[in-house]
Amino acid sequence: MSTVCEFPTLAQQVLATATRHGRRPVVGVDGPGGAGKSTFAAHLAGHLPDTTVVHVDDFYRPTSQRPQDRSGIAANIDLARLAEQVLRPAARGSGSRYQRYDWNTDSLAEWIDVSAEGTVIIEGVYSLQKALREHYTYRVFCTTDRDERLRRGIERDGEEARSTWVDEWMPAEDHYLDQEDPAVAADLVLDASTTIGSPGVSFIVVRS
Repeated sequence: MSTVCEFPTLAQQVLATATRHGRRPVVGVDGPGGAGKSTFAAHLAGHLPDTTVVHVDDFYRPTSQRPQDRSGIAANIDLARLAEQVLRPAARGSGSRYQRYDWNTDSLAEWIDVSAEGTVIIEGVYSLQKALREHYTYRVFCTTDRDERLRRGIERDGEEARSTWVDEWMPAEDHYLDQEDPAVAADLVLDASTTIGSPGVSFIVVRS
């Protein structure tokens, strides 16, 4: 029988793990596009006090700042800025602020404050990149069947985005997973390929 992720229990584990380390709870939620990371992060946040959810997509580089050579891991995402503006301050227990990337204008937009209190959840592909892992007190990796991930992506972004998913995003994610294997660093690995039980209880525990 499959074990279903129970969010109240997981929330207690997240808090207890941070307490053991003497640190503020900072959770990383990684996984390929369409794997359910945003949904998972939102549900977990609902069971933790004073939680701020930060999206890796907010750290996309404007087109003018993207490197010509995009063969590196997360080439279009400013992970260094994510670390400087959010992760390092959160790990120290400090408040911070970061500038959000606006997908409609392809530019950096308003500044968003991150409280010095409560839990911080970093959600998005590449959040468990090797250089970032030390900042987290708890790490989660979400996975989903490849065809289902593509279906979700097209449903969200429209048929016109299919080539971006198939030719750009998914190959880049495959390269990241192959080179850095973020799942191996996770405290919890989940599969959201199928929905079971009531809404919000649709993540199968693969490994904990």
